[in-house]
Amino acid sequence: GASLSRTSAVFGNMCSSLNTDETKEVQTAMVPLLSRHRSATYTLPGLFEKIQAVYNLRLDSASNLTDEQVRLVERVHMDFTRAGANFGEEEKKEYAEIQAQLASLQTQFQQNVMKDEETYEMILKKEDLAGCPDSLVEAAKQVAGERGYNKKDGEEKEDVYIVTLSRSLVEPFLTFSSRRDLRQEAWKAWTSRGELDPSRDNLSIGRDILRLRQKQAKMHGYSTFAEYQCADRMAKTPENVMDLLENVWERAKVCADKERMELEEYAKNIGEDVEGGIKPWDWRYIAEKVRTEKYDLDEAIVKPYFSLDKVTEALFAVSNRLFGLKYTKRTDLKLYHPDVVAYEVRKEVGEGEGDLQAIFLHDNFARPFKSSGAWMSEYRSQTKNLPTNADSIESIPIVSNNNNFAKGGDSDGKYSPTLLSFDDAKTLFHEMGHGHHGMLSDATYSRLSSTSVLMDFVELPSQLMEHWFDEPEILKEYARHYETGEPIPDELLAKIQAAKSFQEGFRTIEYTSCALIDMALHSLSEYPDDFDLTKFEEEELGRLGMPVGIVMRHRPAHFSHLFSTSAYAAGYYVYLWAEVLDADVYAAFRESGNVFDPDTAEKARKFIYSAGNTVAPDELFRQFRGRDPDISFMLEKKGLSSAGAPVS
Repeated sequence: GASLSRTSAVFGNMCSSLNTDETKEVQTAMVPLLSRHRSATYTLPGLFEKIQAVYNLRLDSASNLTDEQVRLVERVHMDFTRAGANFGEEEKKEYAEIQAQLASLQTQFQQNVMKDEETYEMILKKEDLAGCPDSLVEAAKQVAGERGYNKKDGEEKEDVYIVTLSRSLVEPFLTFSSRRDLRQEAWKAWTSRGELDPSRDNLSIGRDILRLRQKQAKMHGYSTFAEYQCADRMAKTPENVMDLLENVWERAKVCADKERMELEEYAKNIGEDVEGGIKPWDWRYIAEKVRTEKYDLDEAIVKPYFSLDKVTEALFAVSNRLFGLKYTKRTDLKLYHPDVVAYEVRKEVGEGEGDLQAIFLHDNFARPFKSSGAWMSEYRSQTKNLPTNADSIESIPIVSNNNNFAKGGDSDGKYSPTLLSFDDAKTLFHEMGHGHHGMLSDATYSRLSSTSVLMDFVELPSQLMEHWFDEPEILKEYARHYETGEPIPDELLAKIQAAKSFQEGFRTIEYTSCALIDMALHSLSEYPDDFDLTKFEEEELGRLGMPVGIVMRHRPAHFSHLFSTSAYAAGYYVYLWAEVLDADVYAAFRESGNVFDPDTAEKARKFIYSAGNTVAPDELFRQFRGRDPDISFMLEKKGLSSAGAPVS
């Protein structure tokens, strides 16, 4: 079991970070085999009966179990129950087949998305990049060079620039390109991932996944998959989820409609060509112009202050001030790609270094064969439950943060570092929040350690970490111009702070529409043969009153959170749920008068980052805050407090 777990962890990470065609073949073949093996393990004759016996006696004083052991018994019992261990023999076989089919379909869904992202190229000449900042032009040229366009057989060729479907390339292109026709072309490809090639039909795969999940839910006695998923989350029921989503949705619609009118008025005043009104491929472009005029804030002026190197330095400094962690680069470790950087992480004790806390891997750049987006993963989770003859190093977590930034490089004879947008920099902090959840874990059992928590708690550590990058003292220290080393001017910093809630309606609609579609899809009780995901998306968004000019951030054919794994299915709401928690937690830091207050930081370490699943998440929050969460902090942070819906 231990050898399989270790191998599976490495292989699973490679399937996300370096999923070559050869690896995909192995993945496709192995996924159903591993699924059936897991099912066979959970349904091993006589095993569940023993677990049930321990579960029945877990609260008996004679059992002499610690609170953590009681929690372990309850979670393991839940694992086995949800794996079908208490089913009859025929049901066990049926359930194992459902799980194997789901594993194969979810893998195929993700591979299809990755293939679309790997193969799509918008081939441009330099003049096609009119309006784009130098950093984007250089990144597009760098990609073309990596793909062999600008040099062949050692000879220089005519310059070619490539925009791929990597978010770090396509979003800036949609934001800055003055070519409306090219923005439309890029937008259509970007929002059609998973359906760019008829041989990669993710809409049909998605429908089949939904059917299998519904069968799964019914076998457990639930009428819908949404009910099944929510039963083991903080939310408890789909109705509680919808109460939150609808509250925020109605407020965000008011804000987004105001934002659209502002954009249309601006476009009209400057004579910008937006025939037919603001379209989705216009929104970011016009919004950036409005932002530049309204706040005198130009993204092209901001980015030079956010080099990846300096933001990483800020990240490690915040980690050190909050939790005493020190990061030392390890160039001697053999890694899977030259872009990956490894660090040894130790807890500082007084003037010296303490014991090894973790090994941390930073994999920051977009490349072929790598999944899009950003994520944290582990090659080994923290545990204290080792065999007597095991090396103590086996208790140390190996944590990886993965991003997809457009890599800087040599352009026109000079080196250009990787420059981040403010949002990219926040993403770096977000993933480190997950990283802290793994590195600071202090559980006895790996089943309860790290991020093995209920899904609507898992985004609290990550979203909480984002707040520190908003702090002026951090920005003043680490936001420095990559060429001059000068700190960001106070005037520019003030403009960034003033513009924080600009376009919050747009961003909230982009996200919340995805969460609402997710819950609606998984709340259906059947999916007929002619069920059409695209038609469902269109009709449901119409019913919800989707604001004109905005689309879902993740449309069904590439909604990997939903269809490449079951973890976030009927669970995309968890980011908003956790936002209620993180805004409330950060308010505690502010109330202390010092956002690095040692006592508050220690409470955050103890109850948020280190406890894992050793205690129920609602109880952990109460232990930190002394009460249940208050939604008002989140609404205030998003600028939605007075947007016209009652607080609940």
